Amino acid sequence: MNKPARKIGITTRSASGVVPGMGRYESSLERDFMELLRFDDSIRSFQAQPITIDYQRKDGIWGKYTPDGYFEYAEHLALPPVLYEIKYRKDFRDEWKSLMPKFRAAKQYGLARGWVFQVITEREIRTHYLDNIRFLFPFKSRPIADELKLTILTVLFDLQETDPNILLCALCRDKANRARLIPALWYLISIGSIGIDLTAPLNMHSPIWSLEYPQ
Repeated sequence: MNKPARKIGITTRSASGVVPGMGRYESSLERDFMELLRFDDSIRSFQAQPITIDYQRKDGIWGKYTPDGYFEYAEHLALPPVLYEIKYRKDFRDEWKSLMPKFRAAKQYGLARGWVFQVITEREIRTHYLDNIRFLFPFKSRPIADELKLTILTVLFDLQETDPNILLCALCRDKANRARLIPALWYLISIGSIGIDLTAPLNMHSPIWSLEYPQ
């Protein structure tokens, strides 16, 4: 699977475009899900519009169905690849009779290859987690010096569980210097060196803890 199996163009949702490093999308909901995958270091590969599957409609006529995407997890997780469809819940409710034959065919196609098929809606995608990773993603490409990383992680390790505001105060007394350290803190959170609950709103009083032993 290299090129999309279906050409992606303008849709009734009129939100087509490209997520850098991921590919084209047909709706803002697809774009949001791509952003989730892009941030997740456990995802090793992804492809939009990966395959086209033949399926039989209820009237007996054969049709073609192209799922929205496919992704694989890192090998050490030993999780099956996922073939998926992105659907707004309203669209799913309104179109379920025509969608079910497609989804059954996709499920069978996946089972034959050791994959799973999932239908993913805005309920799973548009969460506090999405808001948080959108904020954190730019910091992922802004690495800090090893010496600064060691200093931050050492102080955090000594504090055990704390919050960003207290950690910054423990690192330096000067308010201006604390402000300059904030991007470094978000970087360490974005790469998983500092733990935080990304399913809750992210702020300077969110509980944080060390996930990497300072050395």
